[in-house]
Amino acid sequence: MSCVEVGIIGFGLAGAVFHAPLIDAQPRMRVAAVVTGSAERAERARAAYPGVRIVPDADALFADPAGLDLIVVASPNDTHVPLALRALEAGVATVVDKPFALTGADAEILVAAAEAARVPLTVFQNRRWDGDFLTVRALIAQGRLGEVRRFESRFERWRPVSKGSWREVGAAEQGAGVLLDLGPHLVDQALALFGPVASVYCELARRRAEVRTDDDVFLALTHRDGVRSHLWAGAVTPMLGPRFRVLGSEAGYQVRGLDPQEQALRDGRVPGETGWGAVDSEHWGVLGADPDPTPHPTSPGDYPAFYAGVAAAILDGAPVPVDPREAVHTARVLDAARRSAESGRVVTL
Repeated sequence: MSCVEVGIIGFGLAGAVFHAPLIDAQPRMRVAAVVTGSAERAERARAAYPGVRIVPDADALFADPAGLDLIVVASPNDTHVPLALRALEAGVATVVDKPFALTGADAEILVAAAEAARVPLTVFQNRRWDGDFLTVRALIAQGRLGEVRRFESRFERWRPVSKGSWREVGAAEQGAGVLLDLGPHLVDQALALFGPVASVYCELARRRAEVRTDDDVFLALTHRDGVRSHLWAGAVTPMLGPRFRVLGSEAGYQVRGLDPQEQALRDGRVPGETGWGAVDSEHWGVLGADPDPTPHPTSPGDYPAFYAGVAAAILDGAPVPVDPREAVHTARVLDAARRSAESGRVVTL
């Protein structure tokens, strides 16, 4: 095998904007099949990826998965586990969009299925390759902050009226709500930096009348190494906080705004092109201590690295870019967050 033939289940925002362009940018991968029941989305897929096979539903795909080396599950949240299980049972390497699963127990089932099938399984935690996150990771590794004591991370929006998508107005059992939309990114990044969590405290709120689940989230994690992570996600934040604020014994680092790669993908730019992921100097963060922190360059973001890693896992036997066992711990933390919000108490893991 010299090229990974990829089937994508779902061609909405996740499949069409995030996964397909990143796959297409990999010289050792090809978008071979797209599952969609929408005629309009099917035409978009054909126009973007000549020769792609359009499949009307997942049943049709799994009736004939021959020729596919990778299946990407980019469908609604509540379908992630059942579709990923079918892919693994078919013996096909699998990428699952976040959230990996709606519960930690279901996440464990997926990992066990992959181990039994002996095929690669990973989760699309693309924000591990945000430029600002790469910058934070490098500063910590270099000891530039001293001993990190507190990590603050936010994904906030000002959307006082929902757009009406299922992610906002759907039910909890569908995996709707901010906790399962943005929480997996926030928790995954904190775990990637500081390791396992010992305890979780969470506040969930529903601020808009038209939504059925949470749209305002605060999480406080105490890591086993003593670092405290404070994480915010919300759709109703009229004044946005810093994307990251990291406080150490010697210095701090703060940065605002969002990594530019998501908007670039939405705008149809080609992943990997010259300047991809670069951040202009006026949007750099600051490093140091008051009263005179100084601007610090933001590392270029690198979403293409995810599928480069997937290709290497399938073709070269390399490790997958995100270990699915790490996604299990993320799911367990989110389980604990829900229990904490219901009880108003800290939950120990």
